[in-house]
Amino acid sequence: MSEPFSPIRWEGDSLKLLDQTRLPVEEVWLDCDTPEQVADAIRCLAVRGAPAIGVAAGYGLVLGSDRFEEVVHLLGGTRPTAVNLRWALDRGREVYERTRDQGPDAVRRALLDWAHGLHAADVRANRKIGEHGAELFAPGARVLTHCNAGALATAGYGTAIGVIQSAWEGGKVGMVWVDETRPLLQGARLTAWELKRLGIPFRLVTDSSAGTLMAQGLVDRIVVGADRIAANGDTANKIGTYTVAVLAHRHGVPFYVAAPLSTIDRNTPDGAAIPIEERQGIEVTEVFGTRVAPDDTPAMNFAFDVTPAELITAIVTEVGVLKPPYEKSIAAAFEGR
Repeated sequence: MSEPFSPIRWEGDSLKLLDQTRLPVEEVWLDCDTPEQVADAIRCLAVRGAPAIGVAAGYGLVLGSDRFEEVVHLLGGTRPTAVNLRWALDRGREVYERTRDQGPDAVRRALLDWAHGLHAADVRANRKIGEHGAELFAPGARVLTHCNAGALATAGYGTAIGVIQSAWEGGKVGMVWVDETRPLLQGARLTAWELKRLGIPFRLVTDSSAGTLMAQGLVDRIVVGADRIAANGDTANKIGTYTVAVLAHRHGVPFYVAAPLSTIDRNTPDGAAIPIEERQGIEVTEVFGTRVAPDDTPAMNFAFDVTPAELITAIVTEVGVLKPPYEKSIAAAFEGR
């Protein structure tokens, strides 16, 4: 099986991150030699997507292994909603605690081995998510997705796009509708870029087209990724996902969330307890440096919203497809693992 594209590479003694803010115009790789550079890349969305953030943070611990506690605090403060970040930092701490008495070289080697393992495990999990998710599709399905949950958002292969790719390879996808995903256009810039590379037919649409597409019977399935899933199944994802889920419920279109178990936060009881990142208003009033609103226009810029569990048809994970009631199926998934 060929190795999937990954936006994260470790070369020599440094981390290479594909700068996703420059796509699709140019492919530029950032050289990260310090944890501060990794933190900046996460904060400015050069690396994005909950699984990718977790893996990048894992390598960031390697780069700052000589000042571990400081680096954990630095990386942990970059993005509050994506639970994979904290998940990775907690597991990195376990490695650090096991090896700290063996000296700094041993700590760094152990953290690097662990980070490589984390990277590979995410790719394996995404392939399994794709396999399980493809079983939910019928031949020729017209699929809608929001934001980007492909290889660019993970260590490789992707979650929602991984499902679409697996279904496409099985002859089950006719076409993909790609929401542009305002304000930073991850759908237009990134998902379209990925689908084009994969040879999967797609059409780009404005976010506000989703309801019309469903009303006209042009959408058979919806699959999105997730940044945090609460213990009851409530799911935080890119802003606009909740709107799509409500429309899907109105029109009877199955709405699937694809994510690894590491995105499920069992310590968060429900969506109300998920912290929602609010970003600078300039991302709304400007489009890549071009002002589209009057000077001094106030703007609110939530990066995520929460889709209630009752609007989610199924959650696709690496251990299988979870169905409602999610309190039980999520608990069973972790016990089975």
